Amino acid sequence: MPLKKELSYLDLIILGISGAVGTGALFSTAGMTADAGPAAVLAWILGGIFYLFIGLTYSEISMNLPEAGGPSRYSLYSHGKLTNLINAMSDLVWYLFIPPIEALAVVEGLTYFFPSLLTPSGTPTLLGGIVGVVLLLLFIPFNYFGVKAFGRSTTSIGSLKLIFYIALALGVMGVFFSARNFVSYGGVTPFGLAGMFTAIPLAMFAFGGIRVIPDYAEETKDRHKLSSAIILTVIGQTLIYVLFAVAFVGGINWTKISLTPGEWSNVTTALPGNPFVDISQANSALLILALIVAIIGPFVTGYIYLGAGTRVLFAMGRTGIVTKLMKQLHSTYSIPVWALVVFGIVGAIITFLTSPIPTIYSLISDAVVAGYLGFAVNPVAMMALRKSFQYKLKGGPIISVIAFASASLIAFWSGWPSVPYSVILITVAVGVFGAIYKGFQNTLNSLWYMAYIGFITLMTYIGSDGALSLVNFYVASALVALLSVAIFFPWGVLSSKKNIELPTKEQIENQ
Repeated sequence: MPLKKELSYLDLIILGISGAVGTGALFSTAGMTADAGPAAVLAWILGGIFYLFIGLTYSEISMNLPEAGGPSRYSLYSHGKLTNLINAMSDLVWYLFIPPIEALAVVEGLTYFFPSLLTPSGTPTLLGGIVGVVLLLLFIPFNYFGVKAFGRSTTSIGSLKLIFYIALALGVMGVFFSARNFVSYGGVTPFGLAGMFTAIPLAMFAFGGIRVIPDYAEETKDRHKLSSAIILTVIGQTLIYVLFAVAFVGGINWTKISLTPGEWSNVTTALPGNPFVDISQANSALLILALIVAIIGPFVTGYIYLGAGTRVLFAMGRTGIVTKLMKQLHSTYSIPVWALVVFGIVGAIITFLTSPIPTIYSLISDAVVAGYLGFAVNPVAMMALRKSFQYKLKGGPIISVIAFASASLIAFWSGWPSVPYSVILITVAVGVFGAIYKGFQNTLNSLWYMAYIGFITLMTYIGSDGALSLVNFYVASALVALLSVAIFFPWGVLSSKKNIELPTKEQIENQ
């Protein structure tokens, strides 16, 4: 029994944009402002450009290989099992940690009504963790009753969510906006270009929404629409993020948050809760709107990512690097039922564990860097596979090179210790599942990827935002981009399998 092709073009676009615009628009904007000041606006724009190139590689491959959880399978065809195991585990770690982040963001919004959900330091209390677990489990029904019901609910609720988001940003601009914040307190770039670049990884967490589109590729009605859906999603979410950044920077009232004007680096400390709820306190109508956004927004993103992560686990079941039970479909709703249940339960456990232990709570946001390391495989796989593709983007080789450099810089700018935390998680997962499911095959084809991950980890260690800070930020960034493109990209392409065979539509559905 195959997956049902029920998602329309509109479903895909709303799925991508509403899935992306969640916690990132609210919290990343504040964090980016603390790093970059008003240049957070530029960081969002640059992040959108970087992610567009990465998204274009997804679009070309997904149109030719429209399968569920596809980005966690492409490297299997190009480089074999071990590269795919590392890549898939990177993706899985990314997806496992995002629904808990969104569930806890909803808890943050509910704290306005129930202060006992968070500690004074902003981490969840035991009660807050329990509420987060309940919210995480509530994500499951939205994904259980078939992809058609999922698409309809996401299009309707997601559209309403986006209206609320845009209304909040425009409302904050209309009520609180001060142009002085952009020019009078250190100018547009008070921390220089370095501040702007280091803010970009926080944007990448938010831009990840386009990744869910190729994960649902097998369930879309027309695969030819995948490419334009991805492009429109990147453009749409970038516009919303820029709007939020302009609103936030312009909406900061230094006196009311007890900061000396220009103390950008202390903005997140002065606004410990949901930033847009905090700055909307002075206007009751905006406060109500901000609370609606703070609760509904992350909830929608959370259940979308839970569904997309389920497809990754389903894809891994097809590959045989997790139990085959993960690829079993529901007899009525044709969804990966066991993958959904397992993914939801593990997500609930992660959510609960974050409550009493602040270090684990911090680890959540660090762990999503694993997804950035997973991005890097896609441009390489695209170049290795595209000679067998029917649909090809113009300028594909240039796009793939820029996408690889972008993925490398995004991972590098995530800094220390975020990168090693993610690498440790990936290494443990690969070791365990590789041993159980015989995933250590095609080792020679994977050496480039392991060396690449080691290189990025090393650069974060010695770079200006690393443990040693031996290399100037700009020099280190240039080295990462140049060496990635000059060494690891061609090494990766040359390391692809010699006899590449792409599966047919029927073979994909019958795996």
